[in-house]
Amino acid sequence: MKDNIKIQLKDITVIFGKKRAEALKMLDQGVSKNEILEKTGCTVGVNKASFDIKTGEVFVVMGLSGSGKSTLLRCLNRLIEPTAGDVIVNGRNITKESDKELLETRRTEMSMVFQKFGLLPHKTIIDNVAFGLEIRGESGAKRLEIAQDSINTVGLEGFQNQYPSQLSGGMQQRVGLARALANNPEVLLMDEAFSALDPLIRADMQDQLLELQNKLKKTVVFITHDLDEAIKLGDRIAIMKDGFIEQIGTAEDILTEPASEYVQAFVSNVDRKSIITANTLMFEKPQVAQYERDGVEVAIRKMRKVSVEVLPVVDNDHIFKGFVWLKDLVGAHKEKKHSIKEFIQTQGPMVNPDATVEQMLPLITGTEAPVAVTDEQSGKLKGIVTQISLIVEATSFDREQIEELKENLNEQ
Repeated sequence: MKDNIKIQLKDITVIFGKKRAEALKMLDQGVSKNEILEKTGCTVGVNKASFDIKTGEVFVVMGLSGSGKSTLLRCLNRLIEPTAGDVIVNGRNITKESDKELLETRRTEMSMVFQKFGLLPHKTIIDNVAFGLEIRGESGAKRLEIAQDSINTVGLEGFQNQYPSQLSGGMQQRVGLARALANNPEVLLMDEAFSALDPLIRADMQDQLLELQNKLKKTVVFITHDLDEAIKLGDRIAIMKDGFIEQIGTAEDILTEPASEYVQAFVSNVDRKSIITANTLMFEKPQVAQYERDGVEVAIRKMRKVSVEVLPVVDNDHIFKGFVWLKDLVGAHKEKKHSIKEFIQTQGPMVNPDATVEQMLPLITGTEAPVAVTDEQSGKLKGIVTQISLIVEATSFDREQIEELKENLNEQ
């Protein structure tokens, strides 16, 4: 197993029913889920799921009700036994572990947060958080110390001696998260953890999780049916339908290159402006003016060659210096000036590759310049994003309208 891979799933299949062997054979032969149900009475919960989860990433599995996402999650700690396939955690095949070995894996390497908080109403918050440590055999003083640290981590300091009924729904879910963190797991499994919360509390919990993840760097597998939640939380997203994984990728991958009609329909109503980045839209090798080398005549020639009125300027190390405009250089040429340096406008729009369309749009107000995309560390020019690309992404044009717009621009 590669060093940066925490979990591997290899052809994980889950079939519910009495005739699982027969159903599995039919599935291997390519028989559909509906036909298997009709002929065997068995339900295919997960269909040959294979993928890796990287150490420290938030991996979101999403889909509609009945898609198999929660079943898949429960295979990771064998709350549901796979009918076939292997789950590899830290290089160990946990589908082959004995009950004793599996119990140790659950206690030390994985913790789970459920949609329903599952708090013990007769125990205080600190005792709820310490409950898993108590089962693990930690001493009283030690487990209370660890539990208090977890309570503080999720922002509930001062509430440790209260009871669950005294807390709001969002606070109760924080207790559930603190209880999971108390075991210091390497992997955090979260099954629709925020879906029972009111929208404002849910958004707050999402922010809390991202803040915790920035500090703790856990490997998180998060189940949701909400695409906006998946986009907000996930480093990568797996979309499931009828037990089958339709696509795995970043939010931007899925929005810009949907792997199937189902995925395309699934993401059709997403506000792309908040997802699509400069890295996707930029033209990577634009014509540039060389700060030290190119004079006015050369810069004008370069503009005419690619039919533009503005060029980004870079130095010998390809560090972005600003823009030069044709109208300024034409005037300089008439005055027999040779250097472009005094005509460089350094206030042009500039972003890093992760900037979204939403963030770039205000930058083009009052200018006709493209947006320069630069490396955040070195300042080197990586590419440019044209204003037309931003406008297209910011509107509701479909693909046919975009192509028609491009043709009209070319004709002009």
